[in-house]
Amino acid sequence: MPTRNVVLPEKLEQEIDNLVTTGRYQNASEVIRAGLRLLLQHEAEESAKIEALRNATSHGIMQLESDLYDEVDSENLEQYLAELGQQAGAKH
Repeated sequence: MPTRNVVLPEKLEQEIDNLVTTGRYQNASEVIRAGLRLLLQHEAEESAKIEALRNATSHGIMQLESDLYDEVDSENLEQYLAELGQQAGAKH
């Protein structure tokens, strides 16, 4: 396994030492690996969210271009959203 030298601020060094001292991790390398795994998981989740937003945006644009949308004025918006909520609830 390759070795990496990492410079950390004192606060992070203290946190690593605390995690090792309390017995949650055996050594600093385990702490760093756990942190990196969390970072990679977070990055994957963020990428999935962005992809879902892109897909939803694309779908919405296609609906707009095909005139498949409802126009709602501000006075009726609350009622419209309530009806959508009821329809969504009925599907589940």
